[in-house]
Amino acid sequence: MIKKRSKLTAAVLAVLMLFLLTACGTTTVDSGKKGAGDYKMVLILPGPINDQSWNATNYAGLVKSNETLGTKMEYVENVQAADYESTFRNYAERGYNLIMAAGTQFDEAANKVAESYPKTTFCVVNGMVSKGSNVAPIFPKEYEASYIAALMAGEVSKNGQFATIGGFPNKAMEHLLDVYEKVAVDLAKERGISGAKAVRAYANSWDDVALGKQMAATMIDNGADVMFVYANQVGLGSIQAAKEKGVKFIGFSGDQTTIDPNTVVSSVVFDFETFYVWAIQKYLDGSLDGNKVHEAGIAENIFKPVYTANISKDVQDKVAAGMEKAKKGEVDFNAMFVNK
Repeated sequence: MIKKRSKLTAAVLAVLMLFLLTACGTTTVDSGKKGAGDYKMVLILPGPINDQSWNATNYAGLVKSNETLGTKMEYVENVQAADYESTFRNYAERGYNLIMAAGTQFDEAANKVAESYPKTTFCVVNGMVSKGSNVAPIFPKEYEASYIAALMAGEVSKNGQFATIGGFPNKAMEHLLDVYEKVAVDLAKERGISGAKAVRAYANSWDDVALGKQMAATMIDNGADVMFVYANQVGLGSIQAAKEKGVKFIGFSGDQTTIDPNTVVSSVVFDFETFYVWAIQKYLDGSLDGNKVHEAGIAENIFKPVYTANISKDVQDKVAAGMEKAKKGEVDFNAMFVNK
């Protein structure tokens, strides 16, 4: 009896072991699902993370995503145009799952390199081109942010002479400057300022501080009393010129009022902490689809005005009312684009 019982026990144990192994196999498959921190992610930046503008704003988004979602995204800064493709390839070759790059200027390189690395998702922030199932740009509708900036500028200008400087004349830059100039000039005219107009120039650079100062000084000498610049470090030079010549500056992308609140009287901050968490969560959920540009703007609360004591409560209320109109879809931005 003992012998038989032993054989029966052995048989039962064998079956039990088989069951447990099968169950463990099933458990292993389920637990093999990646957690947020298991994905290899990197953000490629064209400038330094302390530029108080575009690069700092994107870096803040990376930090917030890592804190909120548990990701371990890395970054590389000051990547020059000649190194865009090689930098993409370097990380793709090393098996990175998600490669993000901050700026429209990365579009061409991302789409070109993506063809060779179908298992890697390429996500250009401000991207406008998606030619592959693994290319998923995210685009903050910057022309909505420049609309907010114009609501401020149109109220603070005394002579209605607006000057704008862009980094490079790409489509996104042209659209945001079109909106800013149209809204600012119209507001000045509504205030009874005759001859209100805007002049525009492109620096063809993102990092030439001295050039930014020179260009802004010339525009101010020609009558501009409000400056608006979107060109990363070039803008820092423009702020220097505005300060020295005593004119107002509307900050953009980051909170530039901290540089000199009497010169940069207000800013439009890109809340890329919210933007990045939104985008990276989409990636983790599997909904950051390729062959598509994913957009967000005022309605998604990613643009926020920042004021100094130089901006009255009345002006702040007008800006809030204008933003509410945009949220309701009552502002036709497309009609303001000079080149559709």
